[in-house]
Amino acid sequence: MTLPIRHRHGGMTERGFPWRDPMSADFEELFERMNEFLGAAAATPSMTRTMPWSPPADMHETDEAYVVECELPGIRREEIDVEVSESELSISGELKEREREGVLRRRGRPTGRFEYRVMLPTNVKADDVHASLSEGVLTVTIPKAQGTKSRHIEIEG
Repeated sequence: MTLPIRHRHGGMTERGFPWRDPMSADFEELFERMNEFLGAAAATPSMTRTMPWSPPADMHETDEAYVVECELPGIRREEIDVEVSESELSISGELKEREREGVLRRRGRPTGRFEYRVMLPTNVKADDVHASLSEGVLTVTIPKAQGTKSRHIEIEG
């Protein structure tokens, strides 16, 4: 079934539909709501962003620590806040939009507040966490509380 196209200059009865049934007003309202919804969905992320964005990050485990590598290009270390609680690592800050000359034609990089959170295992030394920023990658090293290296256990018999 094809539906009539909604034009801004008038309703269905003004576009050559000789009939007016009670459902046509409902269809017009539905068309307008769908247009608003699709318009909001097509808006650029910076136009609709009210919540912080989350930068790409990886977390891996070594024998001695958990390591989080978070991509934060263009952000200075003074603009980044790293916090460790009992069970969570939080990386947050703000990437300010830089001033440009001319008209911005396309936006692909996020700006504004960012936040990355990850749950930590219980066996970490929260007091010995180390963070470094190099070439736009923040590396946070969270040492393990005890050596958890695997070892072979002999079975007694």
